[in-house]
Amino acid sequence: MKEIIIYTKEICPFCVKAKQLFKNKSLSYKEIIIKDDATRDEMIKKSNGRMTVPQIFIGEYHVGGCDDLYDLDRSGKLNDLLK
Repeated sequence: MKEIIIYTKEICPFCVKAKQLFKNKSLSYKEIIIKDDATRDEMIKKSNGRMTVPQIFIGEYHVGGCDDLYDLDRSGKLNDLLK
């Protein structure tokens, strides 16, 4: 199984929704909570300039945000990506 990393902020309904999808699928993930500029800058660099949270990565693949994650799931591509 590929590592799942999700950058979040403490008060973010989209972050909660994305994490819930992973929990519903019994998938573990590494959560990086953005609490300082260094972590925020790391996320922005890794996500090619995207500044919104969550930013989700599965292995080396940048999923994007919560809507992108749910689109992958609805299309059936999320399960393929996780293999």
